[in-house]
Amino acid sequence: MTEKTKAVIFDMDGTLIDSMWIWPDIDSYYVKKYHLELPDDFHRAIEGKSYHETAQYFRDTFDMALSTEEIMDEWTSLAYQRYTEEVTLKPGVEEFLRYGKENGILFGIATSNGRTLAEAALKALQIDTYFTAMRTSGEVNVGKPSPDIYLKVAEDMQVRPEHCLVFEDVPMGILAGKRAGMQVCAVYDEFSRPLDQEKKKLADYYIHDFHDVMDRIKERNTDGK
Repeated sequence: MTEKTKAVIFDMDGTLIDSMWIWPDIDSYYVKKYHLELPDDFHRAIEGKSYHETAQYFRDTFDMALSTEEIMDEWTSLAYQRYTEEVTLKPGVEEFLRYGKENGILFGIATSNGRTLAEAALKALQIDTYFTAMRTSGEVNVGKPSPDIYLKVAEDMQVRPEHCLVFEDVPMGILAGKRAGMQVCAVYDEFSRPLDQEKKKLADYYIHDFHDVMDRIKERNTDGK
């Protein structure tokens, strides 16, 4: 985090919260229920897509009779309990949020998830009050790597893009932040571990968790004394 940082914008799943493990289970249940076979490039194909775009991908790829809204509603129903009872914060997040609040940093969220699950998770984890703005990719009508969602969150917070720092866990999200003209820090997540080298190349910074951020802030403050 640099001296010019006035706002921090988080991706949610895999970045702010440890939740990516939920979706392979849901995918497995879903494909069995509807007798589907996922293509080999499935995860890369949906990376960065909005909740709506991913549902549309299922509908188009598998020629499903369900509407996009019905697909999203079923996914939300399957995931809701886990998002409110089993999801945890990434290590160091709470300390970082407290530090930011104490130092006048604004926080926003730019998520590819649906608003229902996002709001439920933040409230269950008791961090919802830290955030000034939240947008879903569905609300800006295009997923990542389009910069639209990050630009909209910055606009909502009334902060210029060059004064925003983005935290992201996947390449498409990192590209979205960079295309928005923001500094981007890649975050380690077990789900996206095979993409770590690509993430490091695309991002300005890389951390294993948010304890790394706090350690760097403390070092900077000590050096400045």
